[in-house]
Amino acid sequence: MTLKINGREVEFQPGQTILEAARQAGIEIPTLCHLEHAPATGACRICVVEVTGSDRLLPSCETPASEGMEVWTDRARVIEARRTILEMLVASGQHNCFVSETDPDEWTEFQLEAMEAEGHEDICPAHGDCRLQDLVVAYGVRPEKIKPAQGPFPVDDSHPLIKRDFSRCIQCGRCVSACNEVQVNLAIPNPYGRREDRSGDGGWFPLADYDRCVYCGECIQACPVGALTEKKAVNKGRHWEAEKVKTTCPYCGVGCQMYLHVQDDKVVKITGADSVPNQGSLCVKGRFGYDFINAEDRLTRPLIRVEDRFVKATWEEALDLVARRFREIKEKSGPNSLGGLTSARVTNEENYLMQKLIRSGFGTNNIDHCARL
Repeated sequence: MTLKINGREVEFQPGQTILEAARQAGIEIPTLCHLEHAPATGACRICVVEVTGSDRLLPSCETPASEGMEVWTDRARVIEARRTILEMLVASGQHNCFVSETDPDEWTEFQLEAMEAEGHEDICPAHGDCRLQDLVVAYGVRPEKIKPAQGPFPVDDSHPLIKRDFSRCIQCGRCVSACNEVQVNLAIPNPYGRREDRSGDGGWFPLADYDRCVYCGECIQACPVGALTEKKAVNKGRHWEAEKVKTTCPYCGVGCQMYLHVQDDKVVKITGADSVPNQGSLCVKGRFGYDFINAEDRLTRPLIRVEDRFVKATWEEALDLVARRFREIKEKSGPNSLGGLTSARVTNEENYLMQKLIRSGFGTNNIDHCARL
């Protein structure tokens, strides 16, 4: 089946949306609320396109593609609609990133108000890695002409790992979809209110129910702005300064793929890689459990007991000692006097090697796993 996008014939599969067909063909349509692996919500309307025969612009993320459809993604009417939506989104909060490269003596009233908001003394943690910021620049929106919304905006700093600053929230709903549709934890109520319900307690924002939260951080990764941030990563440098290294999570045998954000030889943040088996998702250990890497009390050399104390040794000395003691026990009491216990916090490959050592090396089937029960 085919349709035309900007005059170009594009193939699509039944059930695909205009957005999916366009992306499959390498045609860019901007999005903010759209989240992979979750149903489309059509909340932000940034992805609107013009469809021949329709008297209104349609959201490409939830409009089904159909045979013979003619779609236009970059006509003046579409561009103007996106620019207007971006202006509304900027005006709905207090975004101070747009003053970062400007002399403070030249700040407009908008910029002064944005920087004077509570917790905005420093530039937004998402600066340089913000989808709203990218689109504002791409579509030539002039934020200095926009008056920021007046608070109060709730700031939730009670979570041990996540800070929620709703003065930067654009109500895209991605955190709701990430929690309820992708991770299915149902920790962020949906629906979470309407604009006309704005009140001093911030009840219309996507506030989390921490009794249901499992601290997976999926909402942080889904947030396209700086409303949700990882506390440990704040003030650890900007994203363009860090090197992204793809690796496998070491905590269990699932093999989740992740990116280590490395700066000055230290991991400053971890994000999920959009590949099998995890498709970008991570658990609390995979996303936040990296403090041990540079922990001051981390053991970096083997220790050998000498009388009543431990002394540092080389790996060769430690392995020779362990091998000798295993041989002595086996010769004295037989192979069944030995056994092994493996861990759910290591990879499948390491568990395999452990059972091979016990069965082939020790000659016993005394091998067990902490997750068996």
